[in-house]
Amino acid sequence: MEIKPKIRGFICTTASKEGCTENVKNQVEYVKKQPAIEGGPKKVLVIGSSMGYGLSSRIAAAFGMGAQTIGVIYDKPELGNKTATAGWYNNEAFEAEAKEAGIYAKTVNGDAFSIDTKELVIDLIKKDWGKCDCVIYSLASPRRTTDDGITYSSVLKTIGSEYTNKSLDLSKAYSDGVVNVTKVTVEPATEKEIHDTVKVMGGEDWQDWIELLVKEDAIEPQAVTIAYSYIGQELTHPLYKDGTIGKAKEHLVAVSKSLENKYDALSAFVSVNKALVTQSSSAIPVVPLYISALYKVMKEKGIHEGTIEQMYRMFAKKIFGEIIDTDENGLIRMDDLELRPDVQGEVAAIWEMVNSDNVRELCDVEGYMSDFLNIFGFDLI
Repeated sequence: MEIKPKIRGFICTTASKEGCTENVKNQVEYVKKQPAIEGGPKKVLVIGSSMGYGLSSRIAAAFGMGAQTIGVIYDKPELGNKTATAGWYNNEAFEAEAKEAGIYAKTVNGDAFSIDTKELVIDLIKKDWGKCDCVIYSLASPRRTTDDGITYSSVLKTIGSEYTNKSLDLSKAYSDGVVNVTKVTVEPATEKEIHDTVKVMGGEDWQDWIELLVKEDAIEPQAVTIAYSYIGQELTHPLYKDGTIGKAKEHLVAVSKSLENKYDALSAFVSVNKALVTQSSSAIPVVPLYISALYKVMKEKGIHEGTIEQMYRMFAKKIFGEIIDTDENGLIRMDDLELRPDVQGEVAAIWEMVNSDNVRELCDVEGYMSDFLNIFGFDLI
């Protein structure tokens, strides 16, 4: 049976096993062609390795540094006439590639927020490794249930006042090829919504993981841990940096400092990554249009990077290279090329001109749509 993409809003409810396998193979081949990363960690736990930055981190660690990896996913296998989730296929493909290369790789499927999953992972680490020496935290979830049974949901809202700007309407793009530039207004969040978003997308669970690993003596004292964030530029600040998600990411940075203060030998980094098409970014109003314009500019300049290029460069040049490269706030800046003045100047000029009539000419809409389909294994073969 031919599997086709079924898209509802910013979610695709089907996935292609063959396409996901091809996606993983392409990323593995990219890393194999790069210089080996010397001196990096060798036992890496990736929390949230289904897709996007988490999956690429695992691939870059395994094939760039020769690291053994344990991945944590929350995905579903095939059931009846329903396909598995893309993350399920991705990790199957990754484990097959790792096995062929003789690299240890195991995956735990469960809710990473839960104590049960944490204990399963720690038991596996202690049994197979003794201790891990690197923890990548790459979770992006709309909700979190804490150990006391309370479920919190995150929201994509502004803080203080509403925000209106252009956005890319792709609701009919995949079925009818119709792409429109519309205006969207985002309402401000309540105090409860801000609090709940921080609970879901902030650093609390990251901290819980590290503290439990330390308590169970399952992490090396001089380990490295990395979590991912995004800041963007002024255009998206009201909705992202200065909105509810921004508050959560501020908390993430605060937790990185707290972890380093609590555990003297531990290095805790927050990497600020480039704007890319991911399951998370596709859900944020305004951002898809910004990404489409950004892709146009960065591809023309020959400096565009996907998730695997970003993660390989982060490991090789920013963290495990000759020096640790951070900004004045201690952040790893993988958005350095995105925020170049010449890039942002051209994006701003496009933003002023873009409308429904010229969006395909001025922006890389096809590139955006293709990358979205690629997440689920489509448009790859």
